[in-house]
Amino acid sequence: MKIALLGYGKMGQIIEKFALERGHEIVLKISVDNQQDLTRQNLKTADVAIDFSTPDSVLNNINACFDANVPVVVGTTGWYGKLQEVKNDCNTSNNTLLYGSNFSIGVNLFFKLNQTLAKLMNNYPAYEVQVEEIHHTQKLDAPSGTAITLAEGIVENLDRKSEWLNEVVGTDVELFPKAEQLLIESHRIENIPGTHTVIYSSEVDEIEIKHTAHSRAGFALGAVVAAEWVKDKKGFFSITDIFE
Repeated sequence: MKIALLGYGKMGQIIEKFALERGHEIVLKISVDNQQDLTRQNLKTADVAIDFSTPDSVLNNINACFDANVPVVVGTTGWYGKLQEVKNDCNTSNNTLLYGSNFSIGVNLFFKLNQTLAKLMNNYPAYEVQVEEIHHTQKLDAPSGTAITLAEGIVENLDRKSEWLNEVVGTDVELFPKAEQLLIESHRIENIPGTHTVIYSSEVDEIEIKHTAHSRAGFALGAVVAAEWVKDKKGFFSITDIFE
């Protein structure tokens, strides 16, 4: 495939490495230094685009891909408030987009485990649940998209929780969730690729399920695999569609 990389930071460079190893070609690299090169003509040289940019630029990048009729894989988070609007635009313009809060195979198995555990916990109201996430200090959004996916998996499957709310540890704002609210606690620590933990606590014991990323490599490889999967498809997809 010919791939356009929208966002050429640390993740973009690791994606490039995996793409080249798998026999693909990088025909366009967009970073903060060459935004002017994100043109319809340049995008049309690609079979698929992969976006790991920033929450500020991702919607513009998606629209540029739609305008050029180039399928796009979006790993950037922080834009999900516009998800339905983007989905409508994608479908009405007969375009292709695949998004995910996390492209790691291990994390997507973790999502499934989280949903199953939440269903089991409906029978055990003594357990209180919360989500904790730790990321590197360069991560611009909180909570992480992965933490949101975990929280939504709990809210959808655990009857006693109806919504989530987020507390960023280290700020002056301390939250006191109501019984029906699920707390996501966000920590920002140097050089942490990403750790997510779901904790069920009772007076007598505690159950944890946890995913720890050792590097960004799992996310990058998953993004290339997603691009291979989506290249010849039409429509709006989630990373979970690959694992069904």
